[in-house]
Amino acid sequence: MRQTRIRAASITSMLLVAGLTAQAALAQQAPAVVVAPAAIMDLRESVDLTGKVTAIQRVDIRARVSGFLEAVNFTEGQKVIAGTVLYQVEDGAYRAAVQEIEGQIEAAEAAKELAILERDRAEQLLTTKTISQAKVDEAHAEVRKAEGDLVRLKGSKDNAELNLSYTKIVAPFDGIIGLTSADVGALVGPDSGPLVTLTRLDPIYVQFPVATALYLTYRERVLKGEISGGANVGLGLPNGTEYKQKGTINFIASNVSQGTDTVTVRAEFPNPDSILLDGALVRVMLEQSDKQEVLAVPQQAIQRDQQGAFVLVVDASSKVELRRVDVTRNTRGQAVIGKGLKEGENVITEGAGKVRPGIAVDAATAAGG
Repeated sequence: MRQTRIRAASITSMLLVAGLTAQAALAQQAPAVVVAPAAIMDLRESVDLTGKVTAIQRVDIRARVSGFLEAVNFTEGQKVIAGTVLYQVEDGAYRAAVQEIEGQIEAAEAAKELAILERDRAEQLLTTKTISQAKVDEAHAEVRKAEGDLVRLKGSKDNAELNLSYTKIVAPFDGIIGLTSADVGALVGPDSGPLVTLTRLDPIYVQFPVATALYLTYRERVLKGEISGGANVGLGLPNGTEYKQKGTINFIASNVSQGTDTVTVRAEFPNPDSILLDGALVRVMLEQSDKQEVLAVPQQAIQRDQQGAFVLVVDASSKVELRRVDVTRNTRGQAVIGKGLKEGENVITEGAGKVRPGIAVDAATAAGG
């Protein structure tokens, strides 16, 4: 019995010693952290701005002559091509006006021929002294009068034919047709107001304001040769997706908007599927067109205190070192390092809160690092 109690006490002591040893080993185990190497990468300078989509062409279609609508030849919201007859105005009266003037022109041409014959006869009689010079002058005047009447009537015919052509109201360019304000049978005319709106969406413009200070800094850097003058222009859509087509800047205002102290810039985008709609607000993403290879680390590796920015570097012996760095800018989740790091040095991106400079860590490289 006594031997049994001694044996039990001995086992308990052994278990206690083993537990304390395990705890000590656990306490001495190196903390696990995730690291990523400082790497040279193409991180072009960029800026995001708010822009507004603006149709390259937008026009209100109006009637230029009065009459009743005989036909509406489109479906609202459809694409139409230039020259499509959108509305047909009753044209009977305008055709009759053309025919009437054509008849008057024929009569005027006959009168001119008669006046020429009378003039020629008068000139022959003048050679035999049968009539006076005054009569010859009158014959010449009659010819000129007939010619003038003919010119006037031809002008009237051109005007009548023009009015007749206006009975067909056509699309002046390719675009998307809007909602019609007039139906078949409606009396329309120059005072009727817009019948429908036609909007051209491909290509399309995006206008956006750039702060004057930002624009001047950009111009100065271009003149110094620090950056190129070209820029890639992308768009972020209202639903959070990125527009696949890239744009081209085709206009920079020569004046500053006094109310906002900004310079208006415009870019043109292909829009074959009409994804960009007139008046929509979008995110404009400007990026340098030339490569800019810089040293960078993931943005989450940067920490700050009263002295500024720093990173925790894991050296070849797996020990932690605090390193002061200069961060010139942040872009695409990366911090661009001006000085303080070399390419290939590993910085802690996860687990920095459980380590301190000088201790050894168990470092694992981040996925994609």
